[in-house]
Amino acid sequence: MIDDVYQIVAKVFAIPESEVNDQSSPENIESWDSFNGLVLVDELENHFKIKFTISEITDVKNVADIKRHLKNHDVS
Repeated sequence: MIDDVYQIVAKVFAIPESEVNDQSSPENIESWDSFNGLVLVDELENHFKIKFTISEITDVKNVADIKRHLKNHDVS
């Protein structure tokens, strides 16, 4: 799951996967804006076959938060 998340984040934000880690966030990824954030949600939902709630989406501050929410959806 971790590798998949990193690959999706790298693809959506057009950055090398080597630059993605649990602390990656809008604070340190220039292309992480509101539009690309929604693209990221869509990509994650499609890849993992889940649906995030609005509160989960607004709670995400970094990649670690994404992984935590995926675990709540039983993605391992």
